[in-house]
Formats: sequence, C-alpha cells, structure tokens
Amino acid sequence: MVARRQKHLALILGRELASQLATATFIADASGELVFYNEAAEDILGRTYAEAGSMSASEWSSLFQVEDPDGTPLALEDLPGGVALAEGRPAHRRIRIVGLNGGPRLISVTAIPLFSHPGELVGMVAFFWEDGGSPIGE
Repeated sequence: MVARRQKHLALILGRELASQLATATFIADASGELVFYNEAAEDILGRTYAEAGSMSASEWSSLFQVEDPDGTPLALEDLPGGVALAEGRPAHRRIRIVGLNGGPRLISVTAIPLFSHPGELVGMVAFFWEDGGSPIGE
C-alpha cells in the first residue's frame, strides 16, 4: 500500500476556493507539486485537471511550453509560481504558453505564496488570464 501525503489545510481550502472561481487558478504545494487547477484554467491549459492529475514542478513547467512573449523559453524559477515558491514573495509576469491543445496564448500570471504561519510556506496560488481574451493569431 502506498502512503499518501496529507495536504495542508490551506491547500485544501485553496482548492475549494479555486473550484468556485471563474478566474483561472493553479495551486501547488511547497515542493512545487501541482495540487489543483480549476475549470477556467483547463480552457487555457488544454487539459482537464482530472486528465492531468498531480505532477511535480519540473513536469508541469515542461508540459506546458512557457516562453516570454518574444519566444524566449522560461525556466521554472523565472515563472511567477516559481518565484512565489523559491523566494516566498508575490510575482507577476506576462508570458506566452502553448497549452496541451496546441494553442499558443498570451497570458498574464500573478502568483502569491501561501503561508500557514510566518515563515512556513505551504504552497502557492497563481491566477492567470488571457491578454486580449483570445489565442494569439486570431
């Protein structure tokens, strides 16, 4: 039998909040493991969370091709979620993402770290939206 790691209550509550939002929301734990993304995020990322499931930060940062708007590939630590986790501070950036449905999209991402107590990082939540409201090139 495989033991499952129990998620922190803040992540459970964050998932519940995200499931009620029309704003695309992505949640990861302190190690960068994907906890959840909501239905609005599914439209942009090109796959339902049920299909994607939990995955490590290196998996999700490479699965979804992420670049600067000029096409320069971005490393995990350059993404707002990576900054929130590594530095424990909010971050915002405009990026281009190629979702799993193959559609490139220009999006803005704001990520904030989640602390259960001062100095105890339990994860991050990222909110994102399309710039212009439609895929690039349309």
